[in-house]
Amino acid sequence: MKTIAIAGTFDSKGKEFLFLKHALEEFGLQTLMIHTGVFEPAFEPDVSNREVAAAVGEDIDAIAEKKDRAWATEVLSKGMAELLPKLYEQGMFDGVISLGGSGGTSLVTPAMQKIPIGVPKIMVSTVAVGNTEQYVGTSDILMMPSIVDVAGLNSISTKIFTNAAAAMAGMLTFESEREVEKKPLIAATMFGVTTPCVEFARAYLEKEGYEVLTFHATGVGGRAMEALVDAGYIEGVLDITTTEWCDEVVGGVLAAGPNRLEAAGKKGIPQVVSVGALDMVNYGAIDTVPEEHKKRNLYKHNPMVTLMRTSVEENQKIGKKIVEKLNMANGPTALILPLKGVSMIDAEGQPFHGVQEDAVLFDVLRNGIDRDVVELIEMPNHINDQIFAEAAAQRLLDLLRENK
Repeated sequence: MKTIAIAGTFDSKGKEFLFLKHALEEFGLQTLMIHTGVFEPAFEPDVSNREVAAAVGEDIDAIAEKKDRAWATEVLSKGMAELLPKLYEQGMFDGVISLGGSGGTSLVTPAMQKIPIGVPKIMVSTVAVGNTEQYVGTSDILMMPSIVDVAGLNSISTKIFTNAAAAMAGMLTFESEREVEKKPLIAATMFGVTTPCVEFARAYLEKEGYEVLTFHATGVGGRAMEALVDAGYIEGVLDITTTEWCDEVVGGVLAAGPNRLEAAGKKGIPQVVSVGALDMVNYGAIDTVPEEHKKRNLYKHNPMVTLMRTSVEENQKIGKKIVEKLNMANGPTALILPLKGVSMIDAEGQPFHGVQEDAVLFDVLRNGIDRDVVELIEMPNHINDQIFAEAAAQRLLDLLRENK
């Protein structure tokens, strides 16, 4: 029989969590009750809040006495992030679920993020709308809107809680027996404007027996790829689309953070890196573009996405950041430059065609990389030309074979 970890504040929401417990049991599942609240629970849990606090060297009585909710939430969240993965490794549960508002959600989701991908995770939350990135991170947490506040049992909340229990039961009961051939994994980064390149490269690599995981370079996509590389899932990286550095440096909305382009180098994993979509910074709808950029070269990608052409000065800064990251590499690394354009709209006759901007970017990269660490490949092609894509894929294959 499968076991579900139910984590939450059993002091303030005891009735709600007991309802969820009984709903899961009606579906034939066992439960492991983990109390994340500060005070005495409404029922006896399997794992106490004292154990949660102790996981990070804190005492629950001292936490209660201090009466500082923000601090208590921070401590118990860190305790859960330490304790929950250990309980999973011990085989104590097969899936995890919780209910809560913003506080309850922030208590449990950091711990859920540390549970392996593929293990069912459901967070029924009042904040499961809009931007949930801070709660989901690079994991596969299913955020389910609670519709009404998680405060009492009523005709709406009981239906939502029951649906969440049914979803959890379904994920664990109806497991597919279909066997998927396991192949070595390659991670690739893609944007809409570099899709032809990555599609050509993927087909080339798949013919050689590799499975290619494609990550949309939208900030969270880059971070997800870095996390999987760091976790040891990936054998090689085809980082065609490094555009997230534009948003990180200039201030767009799709930044992947300051550690982007580090994981493969630190792990010593073969990587081929390019400059895909370094011609653009991402904003939302046209009216969200910062006032100081209103007169820049803007391109309305769709009603909700506006692109801004990077300038010469910005490309200098972006190039220096990429140089910094690549020069840190401990493993086989190649930088491949498409001299006739870095995206679909950076080509002759296209709105972001920028000979001077690209030339500055390429010069910074040429002059900055450590040739003892990074191999430089230059091709007189556009990034979406098939010959360029297949050359990048072949160089990664060569590095993988040389690294064995």
